[in-house]
Amino acid sequence: MTIKTIIVDDHRILRDGIKALLKEMPNVELVGEAANGKELLPMLRDCTVNLILMDINMPEMNGIDASREALRICPDVKIIILSMHDDIQYYDSIVQLGVDGFLLKESSYDELEKAIESVFDGRPYFSQELLLKLLKSKRQEPEIVLTRRERDVLQLICQGLSTSEIAAKLFLSVSSIEKYRAELLLKTNSPNSTALAVFAIKSNLVDL
Repeated sequence: MTIKTIIVDDHRILRDGIKALLKEMPNVELVGEAANGKELLPMLRDCTVNLILMDINMPEMNGIDASREALRICPDVKIIILSMHDDIQYYDSIVQLGVDGFLLKESSYDELEKAIESVFDGRPYFSQELLLKLLKSKRQEPEIVLTRRERDVLQLICQGLSTSEIAAKLFLSVSSIEKYRAELLLKTNSPNSTALAVFAIKSNLVDL
């Protein structure tokens, strides 16, 4: 599969740096770039784009609004947020939209490749530095009662394992893991696995 990708960031130097990294990835094809969300949306009309690497703070239309509109137009597109260290204040709003991952702008080739592989394998991705920031920003949430098995599944989700990997590790069927995931989403009032992982980390439901 060729991953058709668009970079959205208002800094040309950063776009050029990411383009150089993407050129080294044989399964990734850069099909466009935009300086803000307003420039991005016309590129999505035929929904042939597979991946958007999205900045948060941009003029005209920011990454939050752009992600919302992009997913409305093309529900199946994958979105990885390009984050600065101080962007954590926006994470709760963004994860509710259904984006697939968060990556620091200064990330290496290896981490960018890992993030892309992860989200196309159905797993949310967070850079390790951002995970540490989430851990430091833990908050008190209403008490949620989870079974031992639900905690096991949640722990592995937050470690980035896919459904099939979790099933193999816990010696359960894939359908069983999907049922546990659905119950976890319901109990935590999370719209997607990315939001679930953020909620679990910030609510101290898992040990990382």
